Amino acid sequence: MSDIVINNKLDKLHEECGVFGLYKNDEELDIVALTHDGLYGLQHRGQESVGITVIEDGEPFTTKDLGIVSTVLDPKNLSKLPNGKISVGHVRYTSSDYLDRAATQPLVMRYIEGSLALANNGAITNFPEIRQRLEEGGSIFQSNSHAEVIGFLIATHRLQSDSIEDAILNTMQDLKGAYSMVISSPSKLIGLRDPHGFKPLCVGKLKNSYIISSESCAIESIGGEYIRDVEPGEMVVIDEDGFKSYHSEIKKKTSLCLFEYVYVARPDSIIDGVHVNLARKKAGELLYRENPVEADIVCGVPDSGLDAAQGYAAASGINYATAFIKNKYIGRTPQGVGNDKKERLLNTRLNVLKNVVEGKRVVIIDDSIVRGNTSAHIVKILKQAGAKEVHMRISAPEFRYPCYFGLDLPEAEDMISNKYSINELKNRIGADSLAFLSINGLHTIAEGCNIGLCDGCFSGVYRADKPKKKFFDRFAKKINKI
Repeated sequence: MSDIVINNKLDKLHEECGVFGLYKNDEELDIVALTHDGLYGLQHRGQESVGITVIEDGEPFTTKDLGIVSTVLDPKNLSKLPNGKISVGHVRYTSSDYLDRAATQPLVMRYIEGSLALANNGAITNFPEIRQRLEEGGSIFQSNSHAEVIGFLIATHRLQSDSIEDAILNTMQDLKGAYSMVISSPSKLIGLRDPHGFKPLCVGKLKNSYIISSESCAIESIGGEYIRDVEPGEMVVIDEDGFKSYHSEIKKKTSLCLFEYVYVARPDSIIDGVHVNLARKKAGELLYRENPVEADIVCGVPDSGLDAAQGYAAASGINYATAFIKNKYIGRTPQGVGNDKKERLLNTRLNVLKNVVEGKRVVIIDDSIVRGNTSAHIVKILKQAGAKEVHMRISAPEFRYPCYFGLDLPEAEDMISNKYSINELKNRIGADSLAFLSINGLHTIAEGCNIGLCDGCFSGVYRADKPKKKFFDRFAKKINKI
């Protein structure tokens, strides 16, 4: 089976992808076990496929498949990997309705200088044009992966470059959109971040060994120390001579996705100088100042609503309480048959503590409303548990525009905030009141962030070029025929 249809998306945003790499300078370290554990730390960023490539004596050894870390990277599969010098790992979420096995990462490609293993997080907005150009030049692709196109570009530029570093810097000149990548050559571990800095990427150390990761939480989860973020437009290279930094000559307005702070990243991560949990608490504080309400308790929807709820409670003086128990062992795919399977999945994921909410006026904090089904369900089960009033507060603005840079959002016409006013939406979900954080408020939650921020999905103002529709539509039709 080459593809799996996954038309089962619920009314919540999916995470993106996570990348991880390790360059081992300490013989006693188990590179396979550490990479496995690092990917566990990034599992929240993607639960559809996972893989590890290890480089030993310049040769790549890979295990990967559709699934999550615990099922794909079991002892049997991990035993196939040597305790080599360099590793690259990936967890994946795709916004496509198809899971393409050939696109699982790390993607390993052989070229004139040996092999490359690539793991990417992001969306290349000029991907269709580049792929068409390469196909017209005779390239044959095995998947719909952006990483595969990037690999072809690197191999092509390497023919005219003095080093792999020059080849990658030249490749960055060709790419538009969002990418944070970890790449291994036969002897080097390389990390690069697009000039806008849409996706996070950071560097850490474990003893004398180096780590590159999407988030600092994965570095710390294996006992390492977070050192710093990779800067927008920067390429970092680790080899036997140590750590080196290169900067692309491309100058762009920096534009980290604000939703990393609201939802995507783990709360124990630091991204571009900001502690994620503190940003979420600040969102809750601002949410109260902009949208106060009289209530008895403040509760958060697990997991990203919890810190915001604590911030709302602290600012308002209303007691914070735990209203929901979340089943963390439920997957994304509704099981069984029938039209009620998504409803059953929602029921299984969240359960209300009746003794906490019964007879209470409840403020419930969540991170977003996309289509409204999940919000309506949350209000319903709170009231069924005896809540006297339910006031919903959202720690981000209303989604009104699509994202072209890796966040899985529906088209604008399918977003519920473009169909209904806030009062109409409040009535549809059954809440006693409903309010969102303002765009201006959202921009102040990441106090101390050292780069610019993207709010395109809320404002419609993008800091990077959108895809050219004619190429995008043509490629989408081609993929849909697979």
